[in-house]
Amino acid sequence: MDLLPLLTLGLQVATNPVNLLYCLLGVTLGTAIGVLPGVGPIITIALLLPLSFGLPAEASIILLAGIYYGASYGGSTTSILVNLPGEASSAVTCIDGHQMAKQGRAGAALAVAALGSFFAGTIGTLLIALAGPPLAAIAMRFGAAEYAALVFAALLMVATMTRGGAIKGIGVALLGVIFGLGGSDVMTGVFRFTFGIPELRDGVDFAVLAVGLFAIAEIVGNTSKQSGETITTSAIGKLWPTRQDFRDAWPAVLRGTGIGSLLGVLPGAGVAMSSFSAYMVEKSVAREPERFGAGAIEGVAAPESANNAASQTGFIPTLLLGIPGSPVMALLLGAFMIHGVAPGPRMMTDHAPLFWGLIASMWIGNLFLVVLNLPLIGLWVRLLKVPYHWLYVFVLAFACVGVFTMGSSSFQIYALVFFGLLGYLLRAAGLSPALFILGFILGPMFEENFRRAMAVSHGDPFVFFQRPISLIFVLLGLSVLVLATTAFVRRGREEAEEA
Repeated sequence: MDLLPLLTLGLQVATNPVNLLYCLLGVTLGTAIGVLPGVGPIITIALLLPLSFGLPAEASIILLAGIYYGASYGGSTTSILVNLPGEASSAVTCIDGHQMAKQGRAGAALAVAALGSFFAGTIGTLLIALAGPPLAAIAMRFGAAEYAALVFAALLMVATMTRGGAIKGIGVALLGVIFGLGGSDVMTGVFRFTFGIPELRDGVDFAVLAVGLFAIAEIVGNTSKQSGETITTSAIGKLWPTRQDFRDAWPAVLRGTGIGSLLGVLPGAGVAMSSFSAYMVEKSVAREPERFGAGAIEGVAAPESANNAASQTGFIPTLLLGIPGSPVMALLLGAFMIHGVAPGPRMMTDHAPLFWGLIASMWIGNLFLVVLNLPLIGLWVRLLKVPYHWLYVFVLAFACVGVFTMGSSSFQIYALVFFGLLGYLLRAAGLSPALFILGFILGPMFEENFRRAMAVSHGDPFVFFQRPISLIFVLLGLSVLVLATTAFVRRGREEAEEA
């Protein structure tokens, strides 16, 4: 497959004036919500899912993707200037970035974060383009057994790597699977889990579920929080880094890009783990590790490069295998499904303009982030002064209007309230609503491919162990499950002995 004509096709799609506008809107909105703590790309993408019905598929996906990787960039601004990370992945940037701001070197830290993020984003986008054809060729060999085993392993990996404990994570994912199986049976068409409600015959609406679990639950959980803290910042100082800054930063950028590119592909790892891992690696290889925590520029360059690279390469399993490795990717997978697009190995050929247009838009979006955001630093900081009760009233109204217009039915509002309360209860119990979403998405995929594999093998369960690819995935999933169970039992024994 010749890569150059495909990239040319992607650039033609991405530079279409409408798509270019939505790319700019996406990264700008992503930066804004990355600055605001407690909002984040998950809530924003969930809110915009209902509105994506009315947009062309290319414009919709480009907009939502821009919000995602734009948020990874936006969190660095407030981390450096006011020691307040808008995103979890930017928390580690506070350690040295804010110290540099106190020393009057905030401008250098912001510039290095921007340039490192642009470089990492470019490499991540290039990796998607290069990995696409060979990975798609491998995935074309997947049968029903391989896909079922892949979903099984991915779901267990994500569930066991989430805070709150592996057993709880698996339980929440299984709850999401149950909700995902509602509607008509994939093989027989018989209605199940509908409870006599006609609106549930097509299953639970993904957009309603996503908005309720994230946006409404966030509002309910934050109603008791106080707002109105005063934000103070130091002078930004000289924006362009010195030669010594560049000499110190570029190896860290390279290492952070490599770490983020690798971890971004793995299910459950995500941008937060990438940034923390890059920081720890940088500190361990430094000649003077005592500089870290006191304003080392490598402590800004490495994590910011890692989280941006991870946010790009996280698209690889979603686009080419149809397996989301993170909550945001699950939402984006839902957006593809809303437009009738099934991500997977055939996406590069069946939906070539969308696939390559998205890849080209990522590079353009990263360029927008560098060109636009450094001059707008003051605006992003002032955004922090918006009272939270104003913000959440707007979010609530936006969510209700968007969900109601999807089906013009009051049932959608009732479902929105139900999933909002469910999301709040999950958070109050220390459980992750994101795992519920992943279970909801992956459960039907697993059921469909599992039943197809069993039908082809005439009910022989050993079909999953007869081919090397499915065997590897099954063993990987079982190993993760055994390790998680062993750790749970060991922790229980230690707690019992201490008591």
